[in-house]
Amino acid sequence: MTDFAGLELAQPILRAIADEGYTTLTPIQRKSIPPLLEGRDLLGVAQTGTGKTAAFALPLLHRLAENAGKPHSRRPRALIVAPTRELAGQICDSLRTYGRYLRLRSAVVFGGTSIRPQIRALAHGVHVLVATPGRLIDLMNQGHLRLDAVEVFILDEADRMLDMGFIRDVRKITAALPDRRQTMLFSATMPKSVQGLADGLLSDPVRVEAAPSATTVEKVDQRVLFVPKDKKRALLGELLNDKSIERVLIFTRTKHGANRIARHLHHSGIQSDAIHGNKTQNARQRALEDFRSGRIRALVATDIAARGIDVEGVTHVINFELPNDPESYVHRIGRTARAGAAGIAISFCDHDERATLRDIEKTIRQSVPVIEDHPYHAAGIANDPGPAKRGPQRKKRPGQRRRNPQRPRWTAGKAA
Repeated sequence: MTDFAGLELAQPILRAIADEGYTTLTPIQRKSIPPLLEGRDLLGVAQTGTGKTAAFALPLLHRLAENAGKPHSRRPRALIVAPTRELAGQICDSLRTYGRYLRLRSAVVFGGTSIRPQIRALAHGVHVLVATPGRLIDLMNQGHLRLDAVEVFILDEADRMLDMGFIRDVRKITAALPDRRQTMLFSATMPKSVQGLADGLLSDPVRVEAAPSATTVEKVDQRVLFVPKDKKRALLGELLNDKSIERVLIFTRTKHGANRIARHLHHSGIQSDAIHGNKTQNARQRALEDFRSGRIRALVATDIAARGIDVEGVTHVINFELPNDPESYVHRIGRTARAGAAGIAISFCDHDERATLRDIEKTIRQSVPVIEDHPYHAAGIANDPGPAKRGPQRKKRPGQRRRNPQRPRWTAGKAA
C-alpha cells in the first residue's frame, strides 16, 4: 500500500487529504496507520519531517469520526502531549486541516499565554486536546481538566520531553489516564530512558521505525570548519556574504548567545531574529512567520526552542556552537534537506569542541569533511583529536579540500 486512497479512512478525511494534494504515503505512515486503525498501541521511532504527525492524526480522527457525539466539558476524548509550544501548535493545525470536514473540536494549550481562553475552550468541550506538559498540569491542578475520558493518548517527541526535564509531569499525566486506552509514543531516538517510559505506557505495541539518525544525516551535505572561538562571529559574517545561503538556521547553546548573534547580524545588515525560551509566545511566532515568509534571512535558535520548527526551504544549517549531545546535532541538521531538497550543514569547531565533534562522528558513523580554505582556519585545532584521544592524525579523504577556487565549499549542492 503506497497511497492514501488505499486506506480505509473516513471519506471526509480522505477529502481533506486530497485538498492538500497528498497522495503518497511516507514510510512511517505506511507502517503506522494500518495497525493504529486496528486499535493497536504503537512505538514509533521517527524524526520531524518524516510525516509522523499525519501517521497518528489520521487514525485518531478516523476513530473519533465514527462516533463523534458532543464533546464533554473539561473531559477530552483524546490527548496529545508535545514538548514545545511550536510543536503543539503545529499538531493542532494539522488536526484542523485533516479534520476540516468533520464535526470535531480540538484545542491547544501551552504556557506563555493567558490561561483564561484555554479554560473557556475546555469548559465548552473539545474532542482532542493538544498540550505541553506544564500548562496541562496547571489546568489539571486547578480543576479545569479531567483525563478520565481519554480514549487515545499520544506522546510525541518523547526523547526531547525527557531532555527538557518533563519526566515527572509525564508520569503525573499518565497516572490520571484510564487504564483502558490506545497509546502511541513517538521518539526520534530510543535511549534507555525512553524505552523504559514506553515499557510502562504501552501494551503489546507495534514498533515501527523510519529514517533512523544514521541514514537521515546522509541526506545532508555536512562540513566542519575549524576556527578559534573568538573568530566565529567573523567567520559567520564571511559565510553570509555568500548569497546562495538564502535561508539559514543558526544554532547556539544558550539564549544569550542567540541574542548576541542576532544583534551582530542585524548590525551587519543581515535581516535576522532569535528564538529561545525567554521570548514570549507572540515574539516566537512572529520570528517564525518572518523566517517562513522570507522577511528575515537568518533565524538564530537554541535546541529547545527549535524543536518542532518545520520550515520549508532552509538551505543551510550553521552550528555556531556544537551541541553537547550528539543526537541534538542530528536534529539540528535535519532542519534542512527536507522533502527531497538539497541542504548543507556547516559546523564551527573550536579547540574546546574537538572532542564533541569526535563524539558526533561516532554517533552518525561517518567523518564530517573538513573545509580548510577559509580565512580563519586553525590548523592546530584540526590536528588535535581532543583530550580524550591523541593518536596519529587522521588521513584526509579525497575531495575534502576545495578543488575549484572559484566555488566556496559552503554553497548549495554537493561539492565536486
